Amino acid sequence: MIDICKVDFEQKQAIMTKIIPYLTFNGNCREAMNFYRECVGGKLDLTTVGESPMAEQMPEAMKESILHARLRKDELVLLGSDMVSEKGLNRGNCLSIMLEFETEAKMRRCYDKLAEGGQHEYPIENTFWAGLFGSLTDRYGNHWLLHYGKDAQ
Repeated sequence: MIDICKVDFEQKQAIMTKIIPYLTFNGNCREAMNFYRECVGGKLDLTTVGESPMAEQMPEAMKESILHARLRKDELVLLGSDMVSEKGLNRGNCLSIMLEFETEAKMRRCYDKLAEGGQHEYPIENTFWAGLFGSLTDRYGNHWLLHYGKDAQ
């Protein structure tokens, strides 16, 4: 295994090819990831604790918990899990998920869907820095940034 902290910058660029958000939930990963699939489309794969090799070592109550979820749509990959550390789940504002869109219509549909049960923070509008931009926090407490236009892609 390579310790990327000890590899020089040029080698790191070859090792790290993309950043993938990994969201942790407290028992509602299945619900949230299905909701995100409704919002952005794509293929969702879910693995429960009960389907995993560690199923026999886990309490019966955890067997339906999501061990690993993967939503994939084109270049978008969003991962999630119900597996919370012993410290518990602490929500913060240190992670946002940025989505870039091919059309304004797709952006607006996704924004409206993600905002169901959540909080609008910045309505979709033209900005000097990014074309169309909007942000919100969804019903699961996750922060989303949506973008279409200037400098997209």
